[in-house]
Amino acid sequence: MPRHKRRIAAVLSAVVSSLLLSLSFSAPPAQAATRNPVVLVHGFNGSASSWNDWVAAFKADGYTTAELDAWSYSWSQSNVTTARQLATEIQNVLARTGASKVDLVVHSMGALSSRYYLKNLGGTAYVDDFVSVAGTNHGTSVASLCGWLYTSCVEMTTGSAFLTALNSGDETPGSVSYAAYWSNCDSAIDPDSSALLSGATNVGVGCVSHTDMNNDPGIYRQVYDFVQ
Repeated sequence: MPRHKRRIAAVLSAVVSSLLLSLSFSAPPAQAATRNPVVLVHGFNGSASSWNDWVAAFKADGYTTAELDAWSYSWSQSNVTTARQLATEIQNVLARTGASKVDLVVHSMGALSSRYYLKNLGGTAYVDDFVSVAGTNHGTSVASLCGWLYTSCVEMTTGSAFLTALNSGDETPGSVSYAAYWSNCDSAIDPDSSALLSGATNVGVGCVSHTDMNNDPGIYRQVYDFVQ
């Protein structure tokens, strides 16, 4: 190859190498999540749509669709089965968002599967804040009305073997921050005190119905502040 062509080839090679090097340094690093995504777990006879008002409120406060996971499951099945499915769901959320932990906000019977996940399935490693809204944490006598139909109702009945095991020892395990919001006129939870958790920040919200607890704007604001 003639000398002048070799020089041109050398110059071009140097330019290409310089461009590639600059591109490698200018490529933006992968961004870690700046806040925890929120996983919302409905209760008995519910669905993801029961969170519509709060999902809209979270979005109004700056959360993106990707940071909000209103999860649906089969509420008639055992809470143990639901807990295992929740474990998979949370791993999917973490993988999708790049976050290391989620905030777990639950309503009514959703507290049971979620707390089983925290206590028995290693969930405390992946949850930063846990919020129980009208959670049937210690059961409810009302569940006896549907116990002959659904496994979940048997487990939710006051004094069930499931609840006895769930509430044995530490009710708020791990380094998770726990809060429980309860109403003094919740006809679905009998007694009202069933919604409280030992070791949690327990907050009485006054007279709010069971089905309004997870779409009430005042309670939402308290929950939002808690998970920040």
